[in-house]
Amino acid sequence: MKNIVIIGGSSGIGLELVKLFESNNWNVISTYFSNPIKDREFVRYVKFDAVESTLEVNDFPESIDGLIYCPGVINLKQFHRVSPDVFLNDYKIQVLGAIKSIQILMPHLKKSDQASIVLFSSIAASMGFKFHSIISSSKGAIEGLSKSLAAELAPKIRVNVIAPSITDTPLAENFLNSENKRDFHKKLNPLNKFASASDISNMAYYLLSEKSSFITGQIFHIDGGMSTILKQ
Repeated sequence: MKNIVIIGGSSGIGLELVKLFESNNWNVISTYFSNPIKDREFVRYVKFDAVESTLEVNDFPESIDGLIYCPGVINLKQFHRVSPDVFLNDYKIQVLGAIKSIQILMPHLKKSDQASIVLFSSIAASMGFKFHSIISSSKGAIEGLSKSLAAELAPKIRVNVIAPSITDTPLAENFLNSENKRDFHKKLNPLNKFASASDISNMAYYLLSEKSSFITGQIFHIDGGMSTILKQ
């Protein structure tokens, strides 16, 4: 049985991933931030704060076949109104939390026949949007980190990144909490819609499956074409 660790699997895309791997009988170890969640046959939960706490290696199986890091924030502000501390806190959650998780679980990943790591970026790392300086800078770091790790850890461990556009999850609730806002974001997209959590989780599942065994060091833009197509 495959062992998969999902950091931040209690809501949004992470929760969809837990359900997806569970339905395919993977052994899932998922972290949660605050409210405890009851374990199930194929799912075990571990409390973890990406900024303040650390992972205990005894909570995880000896061999880990996949690691997905999901924690993130969407903090949109005018650049001149943002203090360096806000940038730093965002970086701690989005980047340092991922680094810490990978480093702690690296010995377990190396014991797999072929492990896969999936990280999350954003369309904002490759396209310029107003008020996105906080998220674009930290997600840009994630993309650079992933390429370096893909080179360093090959051929034993694959590393890839998913860069979505706005996705209908609790994280984006403030941007999709009215029909006007939802219509606005639909009209920005060439496919005239925004992503669902399952749109993104399906790609992450593929990147951890054996079907993607020849893929590493890639940034996958699951964004309805926003990063490559000019909507007329």
